[in-house]
Amino acid sequence: MTTVDVGRTAQHVQHAPYTAATAFGYMSFNNTNTDILIAGAFAAFTVDFLVYPLDTIKTRIQSPDYRRLYTTNGAVNRSLFRGLYQGIGSVVLATLPSSTKTFLHTINPSLPSSPVTPLIPLPILHAAASSTGELVSCFILTPAEVLKQNAQMVVRGSSSSSSTHAFDGHATRQAFNKFRNNPSQLWRGYTALVSRNLPFTAMQFPLFEFLRTEIYRYRDGKGSRTNTLVETGIVTAMSAGSAGTLAAVATTPIDVVKTRIMLAAAGDSGEGQREKVIKEMQAQGKDAKVEIERAQRAALGGKAGGLAVGKEILRTEGVKGLFRGGALRGAWTALGSGLYLGVYESGRRFLERRRVGDEGLTPY
Repeated sequence: MTTVDVGRTAQHVQHAPYTAATAFGYMSFNNTNTDILIAGAFAAFTVDFLVYPLDTIKTRIQSPDYRRLYTTNGAVNRSLFRGLYQGIGSVVLATLPSSTKTFLHTINPSLPSSPVTPLIPLPILHAAASSTGELVSCFILTPAEVLKQNAQMVVRGSSSSSSTHAFDGHATRQAFNKFRNNPSQLWRGYTALVSRNLPFTAMQFPLFEFLRTEIYRYRDGKGSRTNTLVETGIVTAMSAGSAGTLAAVATTPIDVVKTRIMLAAAGDSGEGQREKVIKEMQAQGKDAKVEIERAQRAALGGKAGGLAVGKEILRTEGVKGLFRGGALRGAWTALGSGLYLGVYESGRRFLERRRVGDEGLTPY
């Protein structure tokens, strides 16, 4: 997803754990859990494949090895655009359980329609349930995210064709081998992932619902509303894309820290790899010692906490370093969120219409 996560996108593009209360106004849709699962899974897979190359480029830009691996004499080289689908297999396997579980807990919440106890307001109950769902979703997604980002950084030979080997699993296997001796490191960065996703969705979904409501209100006032699947998809995509862009740019510093932590999760690569790196940089006319020290400081994420990593990035690279890849992240989140929720909402409405007809559709 990110991951929707998003995320995932997403996540992958980010998925929807804010609250059913704020994001969907306590609506009771005429959909079964199967409808939600099918619509959510179809949307997740669609977005994963379409925006994954942008996520790969974003990861490489945020990497501490960006200058060493993807630039030559200060200019971007072709390596940045090779193997753009490296690591997608792990994301596809994690997207279904993480995204559909989240949708089942947020779109069709099982909480009662009235407070269980007067001491706990219903919105707080929904927020707590949704946040718990996000914590579980991130726990499922973290190993896939770590494998994905490390696979995205596997350097391909100059003769490799990104189109011919777009879905080659070699990079994922190579990344997985780094964790064989210490598989618990696959969950490195879980806290950073949660720290990014919770504020992201807390910003995105209230803004998304506000924009969608205002667009429909405007169209109702002009008498141009059609209630067709096309209109539903376009309005949802525009609202989600705009909200997603703002939330993505605002949370980019946390995303940079998360990337550094996850890329450092495999640990040191050994003295032999260090010598190889030095020779590569000397061949490119770069100061090997300076570059090595900079990369090691930036890659402290494997051992340090998120706050320490963020401070180190700020100290060595300034504010600009914390917003590395922010514009690209905003762009692909707009595309990913728009497509994800646009496809999801259109699919959900289509399945609802098949079951109850036009007269039984839930109004927005």
